[in-house]
Amino acid sequence: MAIERKLRYLQVALNGSLSQALNVISLLPSSERIWVEAGTPFIKREGMNGIRALRNAWKGFLVADIKTMDGALGEVLEVVQTGANAATVLGAAPPETVRLFIKTCKEQGIYSMVDMLNVEDPLDSLRKIQEAPDVVILHKGRDEEKTFGKIIQFRHVKRIRSKFDSLISVAGGMYLKEAQSAVFNGANVVVINVVNPDDPWTGIKSNERIAEIARKFLESIE
Repeated sequence: MAIERKLRYLQVALNGSLSQALNVISLLPSSERIWVEAGTPFIKREGMNGIRALRNAWKGFLVADIKTMDGALGEVLEVVQTGANAATVLGAAPPETVRLFIKTCKEQGIYSMVDMLNVEDPLDSLRKIQEAPDVVILHKGRDEEKTFGKIIQFRHVKRIRSKFDSLISVAGGMYLKEAQSAVFNGANVVVINVVNPDDPWTGIKSNERIAEIARKFLESIE
């Protein structure tokens, strides 16, 4: 399943229960511009079988947010067996791990995504790796959402693009206004979380009109 560089994508991150994830998938509009993510909390709870369940329910692009920190070879091979189209490694991991992750993803025919969560200078991190992943994620974590002054530094988009031919994904505290800003600043992918109604985090509430909101996102980032 190929990524088209000219398109702007909405990645819907599923972090709750398997039943919630399957319900959300059933409500999402059919679009090549929508990606589904098996989020890290979901994978920790449901394991590789959880990713397989999402693969069976969603025929489009599927991201496994495994956030590899070590053991790249084994973790990529496990994800490949689930049928996911892409997987994530932390930019804060040792350069050897990130290089092996990217190499193994390429050999196995899935997309490599480097998550720059808590990485001060993503370009410097990529220079140490000396290898371009398919996607670089500029990420403000859940626990950082309410921290005053913590923002996603869009200046990194042009800096990365000046040296590496990677797509840019933006995640963390995203809603319509933030998504539009991300795309305006050059992002290819916007990640939006599905959250429970009483969760403190930004995202689409699981009891909201998910199909309608997803369509609004697609329109706003087109």
